[in-house]
Amino acid sequence: MRRILLPSLCLAFIAPACEKTTAPEPAPAPAATTETTPEEDEAAKAEAEAAEKAAAEEAARAEKAKQRLASLEEDRKAEAARWTDEMRAAAKKLAETKHKTTKAGLQKIVKGTHRRPGNAERDAARHPVETLTFLGIKPTMTVVEAGPGAGWYTELLAPLLAAKGKLVVDAADPDGPETEGSTYYGRRVKYFIESAPELYGKVEMLIAGKSENAPYGPAESADAVLVIRGLHGTARSGKLGERLADFHAVLKPGGILGVVQHRAAEGADWEQTAPQGYLPQAWLVEQIEAAGFELEEASEINANPKDTHEWEQGVWTLPPTLALGDTDRDKYVEIGESDRMTLRFRKK
Repeated sequence: MRRILLPSLCLAFIAPACEKTTAPEPAPAPAATTETTPEEDEAAKAEAEAAEKAAAEEAARAEKAKQRLASLEEDRKAEAARWTDEMRAAAKKLAETKHKTTKAGLQKIVKGTHRRPGNAERDAARHPVETLTFLGIKPTMTVVEAGPGAGWYTELLAPLLAAKGKLVVDAADPDGPETEGSTYYGRRVKYFIESAPELYGKVEMLIAGKSENAPYGPAESADAVLVIRGLHGTARSGKLGERLADFHAVLKPGGILGVVQHRAAEGADWEQTAPQGYLPQAWLVEQIEAAGFELEEASEINANPKDTHEWEQGVWTLPPTLALGDTDRDKYVEIGESDRMTLRFRKK
């Protein structure tokens, strides 16, 4: 075959056109910077530790709530076993009695076998007959017990009001999450009322977020509201003004607001004392009067000069809680329950 030779100049032009061209390789991206400053490392570590601590505290709180509910179930069983047929018959008779006066009715009620073990032992420190008489409670009234707690006053008020009056109590949702402390308190009230239908069957329980007209009832439907040893928690939560407005709304014109409250040293800062369970009397009176009430009378029925108001575990250091257990137990038992103000207000 005949070969054709091209001049070198021609080859120089043809060769590039015949070659397969490729795009140039992209330059490598700069490596991401992963270095942090010591300050950033320390902040991240602190944040992780705080999150871990919060999670552990939440888990412990939820577990404690479940344990308290389990203990409550045991208490419920024990209380059910305590009620004999004779006790139920006596309770029914007590609830059907039309008490002529508060004092005479309560003098009979405090001796009732329906009272839970240990409750009567607190009468000497809490003076229930004198306190409820001073606060102006009468057997014909509709009374709201705000924050009934474990039912210490409920077991006295319910039989006093059953025949001619009415008792209303507020409660948290007893069917709430079992990891929430509020569920325990709601269930405690529910179980208390259910323990003796003969005695507590007429008590109206208003459940927060569920019952109509909660927390305390329809406007101007109550003759009296009682809040006993509970306003320190309300003040601490920042809801004192809201609660006082609720009390004012549910009371009839001229209705009674009765207050018994652990008393701080005069002139003390309420923000410092409220977490300890105490409130200054002058400050509390000022708050309540600003909410549309007038102080009618103050009493020293529940005063205790032995209480110096400054304890390691606050008011709970003293009886009946005795938060320090056996540590200096005799000392705190000898001091007795807290120094308390007892105040009667009227709705303006």
